Amino acid sequence: MRERYRTSRWTRHFVYRIECTRTTWKFRVGLVAFLVVVPWLTSGWWTVAIARSLACEASRAPSDAILVENFESSYLAYERAAQLRRDGLAARVLVQTLTDPELQGPDEVAIGRLQVMATSARLGTIEIIPTRQIEPIMLNAVREMQRVLERERIRSLIVVMPLMRSRRSALVYEATLGRGGIAVRCEPVQGALSVNNWTRTWHGIQEVMEQWLKLQYYRLFVLPFA
Repeated sequence: MRERYRTSRWTRHFVYRIECTRTTWKFRVGLVAFLVVVPWLTSGWWTVAIARSLACEASRAPSDAILVENFESSYLAYERAAQLRRDGLAARVLVQTLTDPELQGPDEVAIGRLQVMATSARLGTIEIIPTRQIEPIMLNAVREMQRVLERERIRSLIVVMPLMRSRRSALVYEATLGRGGIAVRCEPVQGALSVNNWTRTWHGIQEVMEQWLKLQYYRLFVLPFA
């Protein structure tokens, strides 16, 4: 805190006096300790809250089809889709895959890879939906999938997606398919990372922080202006 003192009329144009109030070293050390100790003591709450903010609420109901989201290829997603089909929630299984926009047709290597995973998971017959990698990738890919779904007269869908990106996916599907009259149900798949253990490794921290930033990017910049 500073207090300025008056000087004589002519000297005030050249100099002035002030009194300074500064914090003590004890206050500074105490503030730093508070900022370190409190987050550490409450980490069991806020770390779980961050991870849960990235995950959508699971919702299951009989639907026209199951869609395996393939932006981040995961074998667990194919296993979950196979289980949903065996449970009788949908007879058709669609698999989305990204392709290079410069290619004249689908990426045969990518399609071969996902067919191997589908076979290993005993998923059965699948229908592949190739989507181009055009920024923003997810939004444009879902728009391409929407045209396919409308052509096939699919009005309800269970989307199988990785847990830590499922909230972002759900927002995009609701803003596109949902507005188009297609009921979308979220089926998040948990891999090695969970809402409780992501802080234990640097890879987990990097993954969650990256997904959090992407979620805010889509929420604040992509979807409002799409």
